[in-house]
Amino acid sequence: MSSLLKYKDRKNTDCEKWDALGDLFGDPDLLAMWVADMDFEVPECVKQAALHYAGQGIYGYYKVPEAYYDSFIRWEKTYHNYEVKKDWIRYAPGVVPAIYQLVRVLTEENDHVIFMPPVYPPFFSAVRDNQRKLVECPLVNQSGQYTMDLELFEKLIIENDVKLFILCSPHNPVGRVWSLKELTEVLNICKKHHVYVIADEIHQDLILSGNQQITAATTGSYDDILVTLTSATKTFNIAGCQNSFMIIPDENLRRSLEKITRTMHTNEGNAFGYAVVRSAYEGGREWLEELLRQVEENYQILSSKLKERLPEAVLSPLEGTYLAWIDLSAYVNPEDVREKVQNQAKLAVNYGKMFGGAAYQNFIRLNLATRSENVETAVERLIEAVKVIK
Repeated sequence: MSSLLKYKDRKNTDCEKWDALGDLFGDPDLLAMWVADMDFEVPECVKQAALHYAGQGIYGYYKVPEAYYDSFIRWEKTYHNYEVKKDWIRYAPGVVPAIYQLVRVLTEENDHVIFMPPVYPPFFSAVRDNQRKLVECPLVNQSGQYTMDLELFEKLIIENDVKLFILCSPHNPVGRVWSLKELTEVLNICKKHHVYVIADEIHQDLILSGNQQITAATTGSYDDILVTLTSATKTFNIAGCQNSFMIIPDENLRRSLEKITRTMHTNEGNAFGYAVVRSAYEGGREWLEELLRQVEENYQILSSKLKERLPEAVLSPLEGTYLAWIDLSAYVNPEDVREKVQNQAKLAVNYGKMFGGAAYQNFIRLNLATRSENVETAVERLIEAVKVIK
């Protein structure tokens, strides 16, 4: 492992990933391979930025420096070919709160919202909790390779008078990095039918070699319907600092959002969040590249061991994110997945059902942002637990 990437034993640090295992899974001794949170220390520049701010000794009201915006704008231009204007940027404590807010801005109660399962669970709750109606357009699964069903997508929009599409790009949990053709086609359908789009691009920087992340907003003229959400939190393992970006080119949409954020006073963030995000974008690129190499190595470990010893398990190609999506249908009955994975293999994972219901009950999502030894242990335990064919 590179000297830039430092593994950390996070037990007994009030870390949800490891210290909440007893509460959430009923067993504190599981190997934590679940929530999208890394086991690596942040880049040194990020740590120093936090220490510098802490060293001031006063944590009063904070004036956000221009350098914070400049660092993000420069990052988007350099690595995503997206020329963001400062006026377009709005703060959110996280991408999930931003989705909740935008569902209220872009739709009315009982409006229909569409997305493509299996997908990140808060998409479901953001719709239900805001009294909107779900429309699901499942991705097409061909031996673990997922694609959009654009014909069904347009049909469902017309039939349900859909008002909003929530796009996950890269897609969590299946690991797809969408092509220019796919993004253009799906956005053109939305434009044609006056459907707003929230593009959740929080994993935009976590792209494995041979793949290219394309920012949805750069694919055409969609500023009047599109809001982009992103953050440094997944990229640099700083989710606890609660600092994310809403990019809203359309002035009318920005005004509509501000009507809501003002009433809840959620338009300002924590000073530490601003400080560490700026430092990450200014000095964290080399660390990120080392991280991606580690994730790639871990994915290859997982892939090779499954091919050798669980050849009928279907591991989706990992193009983006650090989250592996595995179909265990050939080896485990749906009702036995938790027994095999948790009680026998002693692994804490995210189960497929939470990403879209019973159709994904035989799937698990495995976090690869950890040291290789943990991945090797996890896959060996998994193999031993499920190797007897059902």
